[in-house]
Amino acid sequence: MHTTVGIIGGGPSGLLLARLLHRAGIDSVVLESRDRAYVEQRQRAGILEQATVDALRAAGAGGRLDAEGLPHDGIELRHDGRAARIDFPELTGGRRVWVYAQTEVVKDLIALQLAEGGPLLFEAEVTAVEGADTDRPLVRYTHEGREQTLTCDYVVGCDGFHGVTRTAVPEGERRTYERTYPYSWLGILADAPPVYDELIYAHSERGFALASMRSPSVSRLYLQVPNGTDPADWPDERVWDELDARLSLRADPAWRLKRGTVTQKSVLPMRSSVTEPMRYGRVLLAGDAAHIVPPTGAKGLNLAAADVIVLARALTHLKETGSTELLDSYSDTCLRRVWRAEHFSYFMTTTLHTDPSQSPFDTRLQQSQLDRIAASHHAAAELAENYTGLPLDL
Repeated sequence: MHTTVGIIGGGPSGLLLARLLHRAGIDSVVLESRDRAYVEQRQRAGILEQATVDALRAAGAGGRLDAEGLPHDGIELRHDGRAARIDFPELTGGRRVWVYAQTEVVKDLIALQLAEGGPLLFEAEVTAVEGADTDRPLVRYTHEGREQTLTCDYVVGCDGFHGVTRTAVPEGERRTYERTYPYSWLGILADAPPVYDELIYAHSERGFALASMRSPSVSRLYLQVPNGTDPADWPDERVWDELDARLSLRADPAWRLKRGTVTQKSVLPMRSSVTEPMRYGRVLLAGDAAHIVPPTGAKGLNLAAADVIVLARALTHLKETGSTELLDSYSDTCLRRVWRAEHFSYFMTTTLHTDPSQSPFDTRLQQSQLDRIAASHHAAAELAENYTGLPLDL
């Protein structure tokens, strides 16, 4: 089988790329190693930037998002028992974000791909990508018990950090920059209404906490915990009590979260990673295959979406003009935005979390920074511009 673009990975970035290419009249094949049920239930991000929402709408995948997604015009920062709201539209000229779970984005894109797009093969495990530096790279994969091959004009790796596509770039041609943080997140999904209609990010001496949501009746909540934490060591009541303590308000000591049945509990390690370049020959990397950010800045899914938006434009330009100019600049274009998002995620993470080794001096610096964001229009605007998403052609 041959296709113009072979896409490895059927997560949100691979599916969005396939959809954008289909709308541009460019054929593709998507190979996903997991089954459909697993992909549609995989819990990940829940915040969509303005540019991601615009791209989903342009791809024809905005119907349910517009009907069920929750537009958010800000976030609340809490520290030292005080709260400050960051107003996104006021600070960014009208931009906002949406709460719409990655699981729902994936369901929407899968339905469209199966109804209108090119082949989408589940349980198709890619074992190798060969000939990256030739004009017809080859993908080897196993599907329905048989080893098969797919030749492509271009291969796009949307298969994550541990996927095979990264290894198609020779070790001597790639460099990976990494940072591991000395804490993790304990996350719960609960059948409980959100306590507030926007996200709450809280810094406290007990550690970081985040109150988020998936819908008007489902809350998504996180606690900073030590690396290596076993979720079994955190019974539900202990989680709720700790969330209440870290999110408490001096002006309202009776403030409490609305509790409900915890339906999911897991621990998420925190790390940053960037692989350069994002292109080698006719193999291109996108999403987690090229970069990982800690979730504090809500950048992961949105960075992946930005990659494939830029890539779809480049491939469309090639089809319409015969010019590889945009394709040749793909890696540099994406990496400028990636590094800004990495810095923002690092800033949010290190400002809001309590490092096990930090001193009282370090804590006062964090509090000073949060005070400045609350008091300074310019500091708040910098946060809002980064949170809602920087331009794709940064």
